[in-house]
Formats: sequence, structure tokens, C-alpha cells
Amino acid sequence: MTLQLYAHPFSSYCQKVLTALYENGTPFDYRMLGNEQIDAELEALWPIKRFPVLVDDGRTVMEAIVIIEYLGLYHPGPVRLIPEDPREALNVRLMDRFFDNYVMTPMQKIVFDHIRKEGDRDPPGVADAHAMLDKAYGWLDKTLAGREWAAGASFSAADCAAAPSLFYADWVHPIGEAYPHVRDYRTKLLARPSFARAVNEARPYRHFFPPGAPDRD
Repeated sequence: MTLQLYAHPFSSYCQKVLTALYENGTPFDYRMLGNEQIDAELEALWPIKRFPVLVDDGRTVMEAIVIIEYLGLYHPGPVRLIPEDPREALNVRLMDRFFDNYVMTPMQKIVFDHIRKEGDRDPPGVADAHAMLDKAYGWLDKTLAGREWAAGASFSAADCAAAPSLFYADWVHPIGEAYPHVRDYRTKLLARPSFARAVNEARPYRHFFPPGAPDRD
């Protein structure tokens, strides 16, 4: 039975999984959200209604990194996104958590604040999110020095997390010239065919970006 992925192309966490799928050429049925029937299917599978969600022959898998690990176990491809060596795998998982918690989360805080009504906005929270992104960029710039990819020499699940994180974060809190390694790394990610495909599929939805999408990338 073909894998089914409930996702939307403009979602950062969906792009994380899509990059993993495209990296290995894994076939799947794209159940694109935004359709009443498909949205109802997602809710029946996962009442929390967060996505992406993967369905494999009746088995439902939630959370982006868990989906990527699941694919590596049950539908492996030529690119091993979680290293076989558990010591190397720890670093991949660390970097995955870094991008989700310290880049993706503050980025989303800034984005979601734009959706709120004027009187309900959270200026101190947004200021904290901008400060966190500066700290994250600074740490990452030092960490990337001498590395080919986020966790070392090979493209991994950490890079699947990094790609949409840095892609959108730079839109709301530009990666300045003080972080040359981060800037170069983001450019390299955009050139990776698997992520470039995810970005291109999301282009028709850029006008939905609450702060306004910049005319680049």
C-alpha cells in the first residue's frame, strides 16, 4: 500500500518531511490539506490536527522527526538520514532539536503574532523571539565552521530540519553578515534538489505568509 502523507506545502514542518521523502525518492500519496474531505480525514486520524501525519498500511505516524526516523526504518532509501552509528545519530538528533526549538519555535512566535488582533499581540514575547534567533544564529555560525552539513560531512535529518527553519527565519529576522557560515549554509540548503522542490511547491501560497513574504528565494 502506498504511503499517505497529510501535509500542506507551505508548512515548515511539512517541508521538513517532504525534503526527507524527496531526498530518497520515496513514493507517497500527497493528501494535501485545505480540502474539506482531506482535513476531515486528518482529524479522524489525529484529533490534535497537527501535521504532517504519515499513514503506512493503516499505521499512523505523527511528528516530523518521528516520521523521518520511521521512513529510515521501514522505507529506507539510498540516503541514510539517521546515521547507523548511535554516537553519530546523537549529534543528528541534537541538531534536529536545536533547529526545531531555537530557530523554528521563535520564528513561528513572530509569525503567529501577526495573526493576532492588535490588542492581543505580545510585544515582549516577540522581542524575546528575535533575541533567541540572534543567539541561535551566533551559536550555529560557530558550530558550522568546518562542517559540510549541520551534523558533519553528510546530509542528514538535521538538515531536513534546518532547511525550512532557516528559510522562514531569515524572512522574519534576517541572518546578518555577522553570521557568514549560517548565510552560506542556508544558500546551500536552498540549492539542494530535495528542499528546492519543497520550496517551489510552496510558491503559490506565499501570499498567505502573515508578515508578508519577501520578494526573494
